[in-house]
Amino acid sequence: MGVDTVLHGSAESVREPHESTSPIPSLGGVAYLTLMTVEAVSAGAILFRDTRGEREYLLLKSRPGDWEFPKGGVEGDEELQQTAIREVSEEAGIDDFRLIDGFREEYDYVFEASGKTIHKTVHLFIARSFEASAEISKEHRDLQWRDYDQAINTITQDGPREILEEAHEYLEELKDEATGEYV
Repeated sequence: MGVDTVLHGSAESVREPHESTSPIPSLGGVAYLTLMTVEAVSAGAILFRDTRGEREYLLLKSRPGDWEFPKGGVEGDEELQQTAIREVSEEAGIDDFRLIDGFREEYDYVFEASGKTIHKTVHLFIARSFEASAEISKEHRDLQWRDYDQAINTITQDGPREILEEAHEYLEELKDEATGEYV
């Protein structure tokens, strides 16, 4: 049985809770505490645009204050790519973009919400925007287009920062120097 819940203001795809055990020191031995963990899956995109020959990445500032990429929970029977496309449109107001083939990376993290332990896995694709501007969604406090160095220094979590490094290198390899296109 699947469960839908609201986390950080967006619907998340959640799988059945499962039990895990964590050792707890006790007098005369080790006791084990059973924790219920809910699995959540999100997808999004590292969205970039080319401005005067410079690549810029879109960063969104979440309500808790982290700078991140457009992402959100898988809804229903969506494929990960479909979720990423929907989230770019919903969270950035950008509809004229395309996913770049051959890149998908993931990171995960654990947090507490509504008394539950949530283990979230986020799948990130790369997308090229053909629109010059973006619109902030009600889920976010701010948005900024940043060049690579600025983006690396702005992103507040290690997982997305490391994936941006990989995505940037991937795009460098794909870019045709003569045409400026990504092949």
